[in-house]
Amino acid sequence: MSLAALEHALQLELDALTAEGRAKPAERVIVAYLPPQGDKGPRYKLQGSDQEFIRMNSNSYLSLSNHPELIRAADEATRALGVGPGAVRFIDGTFSYHAALEARVAAFVGKPAAKIFNSAYTANCGLALALSTPKTYWIGDQLNHNSIIRAMRIAGVPSANKAIYRHNDMDDLRKCLTEVPEGMDRVAVIFDGIFSMRGDFAPIDQIAKITSTYQAKFKEGLFTVVDDSHGIGAFGPNGRGTADHTGARPDIIIGTFGKAFGVNGGFIAAGPIVVEAVRQKADTYIYTNPLSVADCAAAGRAIDICDSAEGLERLAHLRRMASRFRRGIESLGWQSIPGPHPIVPLLVRDTPRTHRLVRHLLESSVLAVGLTFPVVPRGDETIRFQINAAHTPADVNYVLKALGPYTT
Repeated sequence: MSLAALEHALQLELDALTAEGRAKPAERVIVAYLPPQGDKGPRYKLQGSDQEFIRMNSNSYLSLSNHPELIRAADEATRALGVGPGAVRFIDGTFSYHAALEARVAAFVGKPAAKIFNSAYTANCGLALALSTPKTYWIGDQLNHNSIIRAMRIAGVPSANKAIYRHNDMDDLRKCLTEVPEGMDRVAVIFDGIFSMRGDFAPIDQIAKITSTYQAKFKEGLFTVVDDSHGIGAFGPNGRGTADHTGARPDIIIGTFGKAFGVNGGFIAAGPIVVEAVRQKADTYIYTNPLSVADCAAAGRAIDICDSAEGLERLAHLRRMASRFRRGIESLGWQSIPGPHPIVPLLVRDTPRTHRLVRHLLESSVLAVGLTFPVVPRGDETIRFQINAAHTPADVNYVLKALGPYTT
């Protein structure tokens, strides 16, 4: 037997991705973490380079990944119960740390119950699998994350059972609700809390007000779902996410431990019956091993820190650094998308120039990623910067200085 014919076909597909500009670059391999020193935040070393890099493309908004208390919690849990569960949850793969984390994150986001997953991606897929029926209608924002779009496909939602409203356009959402086909028993309105490529947020308060007027129209109700992976822990007055920022609470919250909390895994938080339906029906929960106890212990400790004075100070510092960076790029003449979130998109609006700027930043020891045509439409070429709580004023100034030569 041979893979030669398959490999030939796959190489043609890979070549086509490269020709279209959609191929991912080679992955940079991080080999060392250098703790903050002096007025500088942490630095990283890459395989094959002696440079010390500042990361401006990390989701670890609160900079908790290297926190000694998280490392200690993970170590203690591992020593107590081992490095892996040895089974799926319903076959005695549930350990005390899984149950404790579910209770902790549910309380954190203000829901009665939660179920944890290996990622927010699998949580989105699991929710769609658990809640979809032939008479369920899904309405989503046009800029929803790939995991939501893929979840609809995995759950087998037909095109007749879904609609898309223009990004954050409440009039268009209202239009989608009025046009739900006859015979639909339940309706889900699903959206990102923070839109990861732009850093803007869903107006959950407006969504809640609009959807409330349609509740009685559907036999099995209308409910709202937010994937707030980029919001939980890093956004809102108390770090509770987009719901915290807008003052309105969606019915179901999907989130991750892999961004602001600095660990790994995802979750669904809702009422106990919804969570039990997920446990019984979500393939991406049932048929895979759960998180390690180390991940659970570290995530639980991260939530504790978020709820403490230290967490609130990290959140406040994060806001200050994000605001400083936004003001800086504006003073240099760059465009961005306004908003208080630490995702700060720099709108370059030209593919070759974006590639040049990313190379220049790398040469200047700054890790950043450009999004260019055809991944984004022509004219929307962007470099997405992500501020973290460990960034210092000196770090922000350093990156702004590197951007300076490319303002014209």
